[in-house]
Amino acid sequence: MAAGDDWSVAEVRRTVADYMDMLQFELTRQDYNKSAHRRTLLSQLAGRTDGAVELKHQNISAVLQGLECFWIPGYKPRGNYQQLLEDEVVAWLAAHPEFDLQARAAAEAPAVVPEDTDFSRFEEAKPELEVAEVVEEPTAPYDSQRIVAGRRDYVGREARNASLGAAGEKLALRYEQERLSRLGHDQLAGRVTHVAAKDDGAGFDILSYEPTGQERFIEVKTTAFAKETPFFASAKEVRFAQQFAPQYHLYRLFRFKTSPRCFILSGRFQQNCRLDPESYRCTFR
Repeated sequence: MAAGDDWSVAEVRRTVADYMDMLQFELTRQDYNKSAHRRTLLSQLAGRTDGAVELKHQNISAVLQGLECFWIPGYKPRGNYQQLLEDEVVAWLAAHPEFDLQARAAAEAPAVVPEDTDFSRFEEAKPELEVAEVVEEPTAPYDSQRIVAGRRDYVGREARNASLGAAGEKLALRYEQERLSRLGHDQLAGRVTHVAAKDDGAGFDILSYEPTGQERFIEVKTTAFAKETPFFASAKEVRFAQQFAPQYHLYRLFRFKTSPRCFILSGRFQQNCRLDPESYRCTFR
């Protein structure tokens, strides 16, 4: 089989099933071996290469991202996939109600502040803002039943997890205190304040400082899952970032329950990510 040939229904179905098995291990925080899974899968896919399977895994991540599901960290979402792939992912979700229970439990599980985080490796580069890829196949006809059946709200559920949010803020607070102490500013480190613990409507979560003494306004968004997981921002947070752009920094914590890491978006939201309106307030005057 030529590497560029379209994948058959059987190949896509096997690959989706294997990916979702691994994702269930992720959700339930069980150990598994990606390489072993890939080797087993390749033995069932005549003529496919490691690179082809890796790309298909990334395509599945992109489908799951579009359905507001979690995906496997390490398989960065990549578009430009067959409609067949989306159909098979939606069909798998419909046929496995236990996945919904696992994903909801993972999204809503309480969190604690990790005690042994290595802050020397805590901060990573932010994801690149990519131009949306164009799907090669024609747009599928509108099918509201298929869309509603496939779409989930796991990312939104996790974003509403107050325990996870509070734990992320506390870890970011510790990081800021250590950052300033490491720079030789113990006095400033002692002034870092967890603003959200007293006022959740301030427009930011932590008041920190630059070595110069200038105020640093920090908003913290936390996920237990992949670096590229979307996050939600309130209209007030967006306005605050616009007003105080030179001093505003969003700390995005990810892989929080396994190996916490962070990237920082500085300045206005619009210069760092795409803003997708989720809802509007409708009035009559």
